Amino acid sequence: MSLALFETGFYGRLRQQAGDHWHAYVSHDFVQQLGQGQLPPAAFRHYLTQDYLFLLHFARAYGLLVSKLQDPAALRAATASLNAIVNELPLHVAYCQQWGISEAALARQAEAVETINYTRYVLDVGHSGDALELMTALMPCVAGYAEIGLTLLHHPATVLADNPYADWIRNYGDADYLAGVSAALNLFETLAHQRAGAERFDQLATIFTTATRLESAFWQMGLDPQLTSSQ
Repeated sequence: MSLALFETGFYGRLRQQAGDHWHAYVSHDFVQQLGQGQLPPAAFRHYLTQDYLFLLHFARAYGLLVSKLQDPAALRAATASLNAIVNELPLHVAYCQQWGISEAALARQAEAVETINYTRYVLDVGHSGDALELMTALMPCVAGYAEIGLTLLHHPATVLADNPYADWIRNYGDADYLAGVSAALNLFETLAHQRAGAERFDQLATIFTTATRLESAFWQMGLDPQLTSSQ
């Protein structure tokens, strides 16, 4: 997958419309510190616990997406994405354990305000809107993480040797992960072609940009000292 892919199609138009908000998300200090191996471990642990809780709601959102589709090809694509998220949960638990976070500790973790704000926003869009609106709210995460992973892997400032976050970076540049992202982008472009008339662009751009801003807030959550100091 080439980074140029993210600049094409209806997704590319929404990404461009997000402007500085998109740059703030994919180039956030949290991301830069991951790439340089300088992120405080407490910040990463806090992020990991909240990311697990986020994934639970993300799976719910994809389940909702499946319920809004009728075309067999679209149903298969969305169901494959849902299954991939559900299958990722035990892998995420195992990765958290490598960082000293037990499954019991994950279960006890309270949701941060940023996690609540983001996940409930996506679910609200899904309950009140159609499949295209829901996918628009999902795509900053789905494709954004792929862009971040690929950018870090190819950026000259990224350090992989002796970087405790190297596995995380490689995961989001992994061929299997990128294949899933490509399938999601294809489904999104199909829905946009069918349902995104010119009169809907502003509404969909607002959804996309809002989700992008909530992604940035999710990164910032890990860096905020009042959140990491107790980890």
